[in-house]
Amino acid sequence: MHPAALEDDALLAQCELSKTRRSGPGGQHRNKVETAVVIHHLPSGIHAEACERRSASENRRVALGRLRMALALGVRSPHREPSALWRSRVDDGRLVVNKRHADVPALVAEALDVLAEEHGEAPTAAARLGIRTSPLVRLLAIEPKALALVNRWREARGRPPLKA
Repeated sequence: MHPAALEDDALLAQCELSKTRRSGPGGQHRNKVETAVVIHHLPSGIHAEACERRSASENRRVALGRLRMALALGVRSPHREPSALWRSRVDDGRLVVNKRHADVPALVAEALDVLAEEHGEAPTAAARLGIRTSPLVRLLAIEPKALALVNRWREARGRPPLKA
């Protein structure tokens, strides 16, 4: 299972969490307590942080979401068949998801794993995932860095970029 798809407790068990202070706007309340949260995923070396909230627990939640997306972008796993999560989001060749869904990083990770194996060929990857090409590209467009990553793979093979 891709680390971006792990439950919070399982993912945090692979991580080192630290709290710190950060400077910036916020006036006198900003630098009094350690509310900034930094999460390091030890197996991959990927980290994420959040410091914009005044609550350490809110910053932890935001940092965990950012870590999931960073893992989706930075860690490739072999892909065999669509996961239960993926299958639950597919309806008649469409992918039912929007950027507010908490499972977007796991879906992006799964899409990127298949696209990596297919050398950025979206139609082939989409067929393996049981959807059409346009919903796959729309999923990638939720996180512009994901679309940029696939387009770098495509450029390296002399293919035109995918357009959202």
